[in-house]
Amino acid sequence: MVAMTGPSRPAHHRSGRRHTEAAEFLRLRRRLRLALGALILVIAIGVLGFTLIGGEAYSLVDAIYMTVITLTTVGFGEIIDMSNNPAGRVFTALLVLGGMGIVAYTVLMVAAFVIEGQLHNVFTRRRMLKTIADMLDHYIVCGDTAASWYVAEELIRTRRRAVILAPTETALSEAQHRLGEFAGLTGDPSDDDVLLSAGIERAAGLVFCMDNDKDNVLGVLTARRLAPSARIIAATEQPETEGKLRTVGADAVVSPSRIGGLRMASELVRPTVVTFLDRMLREERGALRIEEVTVPEEANVADRTLESLRADAAGALLLAVRHPESDEFEFKPPSETPLKPGMTLVVMADPEGHDRLKHGFRRATGTYFRVERG
Repeated sequence: MVAMTGPSRPAHHRSGRRHTEAAEFLRLRRRLRLALGALILVIAIGVLGFTLIGGEAYSLVDAIYMTVITLTTVGFGEIIDMSNNPAGRVFTALLVLGGMGIVAYTVLMVAAFVIEGQLHNVFTRRRMLKTIADMLDHYIVCGDTAASWYVAEELIRTRRRAVILAPTETALSEAQHRLGEFAGLTGDPSDDDVLLSAGIERAAGLVFCMDNDKDNVLGVLTARRLAPSARIIAATEQPETEGKLRTVGADAVVSPSRIGGLRMASELVRPTVVTFLDRMLREERGALRIEEVTVPEEANVADRTLESLRADAAGALLLAVRHPESDEFEFKPPSETPLKPGMTLVVMADPEGHDRLKHGFRRATGTYFRVERG
């Protein structure tokens, strides 16, 4: 399960090693399947042969027993008499010669698969922990539901560093099947050590989308204690749970069913708008999104206006600004609107346009802006 964005060269080498090791493990698994298939075939041939040789005087269990002691070269307690049966002796000799090699090969493949599988899991986890240790301002998605996979998919598609924290190996495997490569861990999202392994102390935000509301509440409580400044979003289907989640530290609470119902109503009465948003969010060739950029309180923006940023805003469309003093939105603000510390700009942009706008902010203000992508 997989590395996220980091320095390009090391990430490339890590990815290459991962693919090579994964390919070797898959080849080993294919060889094991072939060996087991050959073993089953030779056992079937042995049972059939001894059944025909023994005739009605011997049972199927007797034939199975003879096959097993012959293939394992034990040769103890023969039940079917071969003393006056040359054909039976020839068959037994051929079964030993052909079957011994298959049995030995299968045993070796089983041992190799167990050892390689254990080593593969150990080294994969170590690499994953190292990858996560290099992350900063990443997002942690805690969950075992379809909604959590959609959250992770959106983060990955919009080039954000993300860690998926699944409570079970089954859930993590499902996420891998849906999303492909990602940084992921298995563990209890309400456990301190597990969240620390996911880098919560360096995370920009977390999402809790567990199947059980109690798990979400406990997870939010633990995460808020470990990361007081991180933004935490939680999911619930129960209105009475929303207050509990906010009390223990959730910044926002989302009801997937409510959002789904609103979406269905919108599809019913405003299908063109829904189609537009769908294409914006699902376009495979790009990642056009509504983004927000907040001017830091310490930024020196005296005598600066929105006009000073527009030259660098190719690929980004300014939709609105949120004024810090009134907390109100101003839609389609005029170009002479002055920049102010704490002001939030809402833009529609792809990642490249967002980066150009961000660099324009740096040149215009001489400082770094805090960027939060929605």
